[in-house]
Amino acid sequence: MVKEEDEVCEFDSVDWESGNQTDVSDFLLLGLSEDPELQLLLFILFLSVYIITVLGNLLVILAVSSNSHLYTPMYYFLSNLSFADICLSTTTIPKMLVNIQAQNQSITYASCLTQICFVQLFTCLENFLLAVMACDRYVAICHPLRYMIIMNPHLCVLLVLLSLLFSIVNALLHSLMALRLSFCRDLEIPHSFCELAQVIKLACSDTLINNILIYFAGSLFGSVSVSGIIFSYIQIVSSVLRMPSMSRKYKAFSTCGSHLSVVSLFYGTALGVYISSAVTESSRKIAVTSIMYTVVPQMVNPFIYSLRNRDMKDSLRKFMGRLPFFSVIASSFRGLVF
Repeated sequence: MVKEEDEVCEFDSVDWESGNQTDVSDFLLLGLSEDPELQLLLFILFLSVYIITVLGNLLVILAVSSNSHLYTPMYYFLSNLSFADICLSTTTIPKMLVNIQAQNQSITYASCLTQICFVQLFTCLENFLLAVMACDRYVAICHPLRYMIIMNPHLCVLLVLLSLLFSIVNALLHSLMALRLSFCRDLEIPHSFCELAQVIKLACSDTLINNILIYFAGSLFGSVSVSGIIFSYIQIVSSVLRMPSMSRKYKAFSTCGSHLSVVSLFYGTALGVYISSAVTESSRKIAVTSIMYTVVPQMVNPFIYSLRNRDMKDSLRKFMGRLPFFSVIASSFRGLVF
């Protein structure tokens, strides 16, 4: 009996020394730089980016909801895209700011898995929404007389709900599979947020299933969305080229310009993350490209849609004219000019 207890104690001691640890308390987010002189600059930069992202996308949502002329499928999908942009930025940037301000790189195990879940959720949701918006443009240009019949409110709500459902399933699958992993003592993540691929690299247990799931889900959902976008724009280009009037061709292409810009930015930065992780072994460079992927498109999207769209500019101008602060600025500016 004593001998068996000694063997159990010896096994527990060996397991502890090997570094395996299932009850992880904290991870360390190394961030973009450990240079103290850059911390203030990074804090100001990301705080500015976050404020611009939230205010820009919030203005888009408010402008669409306050103008009955924008109660169309295109602007309904745009509002949902802006909401996803706000949520994705809120998932990553505030924690960066807190860590920089407190000079504390730690994030709890539960917070890290929660961050992974929401990053996967809102990234996947943006992916699906961009495909849905491409299909909307296809119906509007190729079947204009039946547009409001095909893209009826019930179908629009159903498309958004299906996109959200698939995104939730994808995020929960990755998060639950990450829960089964045990981690070693080296818990340093070379990022400013918990990225799924980097967290999996820290695991001591077998990660084959996790990696297969990442590539399978990414290939499946990515290929479905990209295929829908490519098919839609092939049909759009074919339809536009058959139009006899140059003004109609210009108008048709102009309605797609904003969406094409957003699609290029979203998938371009995503491709940059993939290429940089495959080509370079520098964790800092990979961290920078990941920040570009989860921060820049969300900040730029509202500007692309508002600057390239006359209806959005008019609606934003009317909405801000109702606010006391902007009204005072506008009246002061008119007084200076005249």
